[in-house]
Amino acid sequence: MGSEVLGVESRIAFIGLGHMGGPMAANLVAAGYQVTGFDVVPAALEAASGAGVVVAASASAAAEGADVIVTMLPAGKHVFAAFEGEGPGGGLLAAARPGALFLECSTISVEDARTAHEMVVASGHRGLDAPVSGGVVGAEAGTLTFMVGGSEEDFAAAGGILGVMGRRIVLCGGPGSGQAAKVCNNMILGVSMIAVSEAFVLGEKLGLTHQALFDVAANASGQCWSLTTNCPVPGPVPASPANRDYQPGFAGALMAKDLGLAVEALNATGVDAVLGRMAEEIYREFALGGGAGTDFSGIINTIRDGSERGGAD
Repeated sequence: MGSEVLGVESRIAFIGLGHMGGPMAANLVAAGYQVTGFDVVPAALEAASGAGVVVAASASAAAEGADVIVTMLPAGKHVFAAFEGEGPGGGLLAAARPGALFLECSTISVEDARTAHEMVVASGHRGLDAPVSGGVVGAEAGTLTFMVGGSEEDFAAAGGILGVMGRRIVLCGGPGSGQAAKVCNNMILGVSMIAVSEAFVLGEKLGLTHQALFDVAANASGQCWSLTTNCPVPGPVPASPANRDYQPGFAGALMAKDLGLAVEALNATGVDAVLGRMAEEIYREFALGGGAGTDFSGIINTIRDGSERGGAD
């Protein structure tokens, strides 16, 4: 379809209909796009079907005749398997029509994103890496932030589609740049959530109420997203997961994964990032210790428990 903007007449294949992909696909349907989807989990297919997504028997069947193929998968190995693998979850590159636009929305390493882009181009297609920030709430509300890597031409073509699923869409540079921005952003997020959580536990010890500390920090130099949107204590921000017993949101396992990608990038570039590496270790232990399925802001409970035991061993 060349460089023209892809409008509602475009046919979209959506591969990966889980907690993030399902709502994203549903928003595309609600905006008038014809969306055919596939997921290896039957419950995800059932939910997507209820939202108006046409369910295909395989990933390759979903991609046949599609103008755009969106992938939202757990890791780079799953993306590669979807692109070239055999079985019901694979074969996308061979099935897609020549010149189809691949929007790779998974969170994977920068190196894997660049490899995926090379695979797409070598198969006669176009591609953007377009990871997201905003969690399940943002996916459901269509308010995600997309960090995009690729050409300006392909970015312009995908603008309408991305605009349905997100509120802010940023072209960060060439292939892999979207993932680069995502890994940097989430390293900030992980470090800041630990800092905010430590501050609230310190405030508790010093006799401050949660609301008093929030009212000060939210309007002073401590202001940040981890405080004002995803506040780790119940009360000050009613929509935060802390008010729902830390139901995710953005799960601890995903934060551990993303910080692992950050450390991988730090090692590859030789950056001396003490806090980023420490945050990765803290969240890795949090996920392994039972926090994998809770919101990442639940790290405050780990900090509080450690404080009750008298601090670190």
